[in-house]
Amino acid sequence: MRKNTVLESMIEPVVSGLGYEFVGLEYMPQGKHSILRIFIDSENGITLDDCSAVSRQVSAVLDVEDPISGEYNLEVSSPGVDRPLFTLDHFRKFEGHRCVVRMKVPIDGQRKFTGIIRAVEDQHIVLAMADKEVNLSFDLLDKASLVPEF
Repeated sequence: MRKNTVLESMIEPVVSGLGYEFVGLEYMPQGKHSILRIFIDSENGITLDDCSAVSRQVSAVLDVEDPISGEYNLEVSSPGVDRPLFTLDHFRKFEGHRCVVRMKVPIDGQRKFTGIIRAVEDQHIVLAMADKEVNLSFDLLDKASLVPEF
């Protein structure tokens, strides 16, 4: 699932240096409507001022390094209640929580899985679904996020 290591290696130190947790990023190339979305967190939560501060600092670095050709919009956000899961450590941290996972390729004819994170074993996530348990390869994950429960 690691697609943006060059961007991450530029942005993570900036976010950490400002005292925030770098959760991850999404880059969606769509011509002049491309979006670079950065997720940050902290023990005290995230405010609009926090997002603005990170946005200013990251913009400065990206302007100098210029890793993305063409136009794009930079968005800085908290992970929210439907928190994206970018790393195996994220899955470990949220064992016992419900998540939705989209795979890059179908597994037994299915690409989308919703279930409880039971475990992380080596490079696999074990999801308990209503009728079965599935073992999903982290390398084949396209996108994953928590499912909010109210």
